[in-house]
Amino acid sequence: MSSEKSRPLLIVEDDLSLQKQIKWSLDKFESVVASDRESALAQLRKALPAVVTMDLGLPPDADSVSEGFKLLEQIMAFDSDIKVIVLTGQNDQNNALRAVAMGAYDFFAKPFEPELLNLTVERAFRLFELQAENKRLRAMSQPDALAGLTTRDPAMLRICRTIEKVASSNATVMLLGESGTGKEVLARGLHQASPRRNEKFVAINCAAIPENLLESELFGYEKGSFTGAAKTTIGKIESANGGTLMLDEIGDLPFQLQAKLLRFLQERVVERIGGRQEIPVDVRIICATHQDLQALTAESRFREDLYYRLAEIVVNIPPLRERIGDPALLAHAFVRRFAQAQNRGSLSLSDDAVRAIELHPWPGNIRELENCIKRATIMADGNQITAEDVGLRPAALDGVDASLDLRVVRENAERASIMAAMGRVNGNVLKAAELLGVSRPTLYDLMHRLGLKRID
Repeated sequence: MSSEKSRPLLIVEDDLSLQKQIKWSLDKFESVVASDRESALAQLRKALPAVVTMDLGLPPDADSVSEGFKLLEQIMAFDSDIKVIVLTGQNDQNNALRAVAMGAYDFFAKPFEPELLNLTVERAFRLFELQAENKRLRAMSQPDALAGLTTRDPAMLRICRTIEKVASSNATVMLLGESGTGKEVLARGLHQASPRRNEKFVAINCAAIPENLLESELFGYEKGSFTGAAKTTIGKIESANGGTLMLDEIGDLPFQLQAKLLRFLQERVVERIGGRQEIPVDVRIICATHQDLQALTAESRFREDLYYRLAEIVVNIPPLRERIGDPALLAHAFVRRFAQAQNRGSLSLSDDAVRAIELHPWPGNIRELENCIKRATIMADGNQITAEDVGLRPAALDGVDASLDLRVVRENAERASIMAAMGRVNGNVLKAAELLGVSRPTLYDLMHRLGLKRID
């Protein structure tokens, strides 16, 4: 069965002898084990199991079921499609039924019969596989959430695939990258690719709101809780209920608010300022920052426990200067967009403008490039945008085209050269072939061999 190998089985049991017995009984599955809640959560994030068998009595108090129910709740919050099979005592039917009500797939009384447990686990795998296939088919009928992202860079394409993979879960995603690299575009794409796509996407910039107002913006306030609080107002977290909340520039969150955010992430309830009622909120969290949060943690400016709570899935977004072929590709796309908006449909980039764009380091990344092209479409006198219109110095021709000559480079350089050439000529294969010094059929063969796709 394919799912036995592609998604492992997680066994959570603190009794080592029973742990070995369960693993031996289920030896046809690829198993990972854990003996307490923390190690189980670590294995959950690392192995991404399809099925979990777990005992409710876990350390530090194995005689209580509190740790087991906490773990079950966290598993369901991480991915409600995971099939959890609870192992209970003979006279523990009430807790077993409670576990099923919380989302567990099934329960077994100990001591269990290996054959029946095997059958139940196999059925759980098959159900998980069917649900995953149904999701895939539904996703195929939906428009691509990241279709608006223009890139040809392999690193960015891998990031797009990562976003698509994690979209269906409730895992918290941390987007790291310089200002202007497209963190909010990816966050919105993640929301659109998720089951929450029909609910709200709410974004708040933690650096743009004064510290004394940020708490009320996030958590809301009750009428009369402070001077000027004329009516009860819900916060951004509460307003995103059922949807996705993006905490932009999370590295600028004041230290005293970090503890309150951590409590929300742990308990999934908010208390408005001046209120005493705990309000449950179901929301997917995406955070973003251009800062080095690990360095801030080392300097005690960012809580370590909050960092690890937020960093379930970390995505590092490369700056524009490191994306092969993307500056020219994006520039062409921006010209088309702004020319259409200003009724200048015949506008295009001159060769010197393209070369200048390719060589510029773009410290402001995509945002800087977009602003440059927008200004250039306004300032250009003729039908072509020059390097001067873009506000960049014309680049020297020596050394630029040489790096695109496929006759003097090997396979690694071929990939970079083709991508740069396609970006420069806006995806025109014939022009790219002329620029590279090869025939069009040869270029098609090279693109096929290197796994490069045309972008029309």
